[in-house]
Amino acid sequence: MEKTLGLHILADLYGVDGDKIDHVEDVKELLEGAVKYANLSKLSSHFHQFYPHGATGVILLEESHISIHTWPEHGYAAIDVYTCGGKEKTFKAMEYILKVLKPKRVDEKVAERGIVPVNTAQVNIEKVELETVSKS
Repeated sequence: MEKTLGLHILADLYGVDGDKIDHVEDVKELLEGAVKYANLSKLSSHFHQFYPHGATGVILLEESHISIHTWPEHGYAAIDVYTCGGKEKTFKAMEYILKVLKPKRVDEKVAERGIVPVNTAQVNIEKVELETVSKS
């Protein structure tokens, strides 16, 4: 038996309104909103404005990270959402980003990360039959 430690979504968003991804304030608001919507735990963040166009940013999470890199002049954004401890939050964060940016096309890769064995020896209980001992 195996379990997955984390889920990683890499998404290329095409046909995004350039005004939504051109300024650092907007991409920061987008990622912060995704963190809140998915009930993730923010540790820190860093964002940068490019000139003449675009922005990049990352939020470090207790669960891992979420990031964006934009090319508004091409209507393109690269999104990275990686969390551990439950797939639901990863999908919720990406759902929020897609709802806000409304891309015309999404190319998405989803990878399960850290597939490890589950130790079943601790829960494996055998039935033991006892012999009857006669007293003489």
